Amino acid sequence: MSTLSLSLPGGTWVLGDLTVTRFGYGAMQLAGPWVMGPPADRDGAIAVLREAVGLGITHIDTSDAYGPRITNQLIREALHPYPESLRIVTKVGARRDEQGGWPTARRPDQLRRQVEENLESLGLETLDLVNLRLGNAEGPQAGSIAEAFETLVELQRQGVIRHLGVSNATAEQVAEAQSIAPIVSVQNMYNLAHRHDDELIDRLAAEGIAYVPFFPLGGFNPLQSSALSAVAARLDATPMSVALAWLLHRSPNILLIPGTSSIAHLHENITGARLSLSDEDLAELDKIGGE
Repeated sequence: MSTLSLSLPGGTWVLGDLTVTRFGYGAMQLAGPWVMGPPADRDGAIAVLREAVGLGITHIDTSDAYGPRITNQLIREALHPYPESLRIVTKVGARRDEQGGWPTARRPDQLRRQVEENLESLGLETLDLVNLRLGNAEGPQAGSIAEAFETLVELQRQGVIRHLGVSNATAEQVAEAQSIAPIVSVQNMYNLAHRHDDELIDRLAAEGIAYVPFFPLGGFNPLQSSALSAVAARLDATPMSVALAWLLHRSPNILLIPGTSSIAHLHENITGARLSLSDEDLAELDKIGGE
């Protein structure tokens, strides 16, 4: 580990046999508006990626559906040949339509093609970790994932995928995936206001499996937002800083992947996640999920 990575909040976690910084980077915002098309500032996007790695971040989250293909191309242009310590995590299971929607794409042939596209756009022979995106744009949806997940397991056996995970999944789907093959991560919406996965997080922590929350400020109602803002003001911090710091405090298996297209905002997120929260702060913040 570089000395720079020691300054990142949260330390490290092991995904299977791959060590990553708990503070990672999500590349979704590097594409154009609504995650479609190229960024307005391509050089700026390249600079953010290089800064993230320069600061010691070893976990970058992406998908070939972002753009589509845009963020993967930016990652390759900015960072290839990749540092030995860098782990690029991608996901399959959805595509983009011309209206910017996210229709599901989980038939075996669709998943194989998406894995090939990720390998091609990233310039890799093996993907470190592939998450199977479940549900839809509205959130997780109940139902068996066996056929889709078994397709990825077969690709893992072929050597093009190193580790597997699931995203936008119900607790039952996580268990079903685990009954088929080992997983190293679950990527779901979770934050101070949306605590539905509390039990799942604790179970995964006991099993040594990472939990990667997205939308750290998503879905707050006005009362919850006001409560968070009050705590943030008392700590002389931003709501995002408090939300990120709380997630790191919540459980040691939580990995952060906040995204940004700005170097200044990247630095702010790192500084914010390092915020120290007292027992009193944590007790007050825990009330937000019950508002």
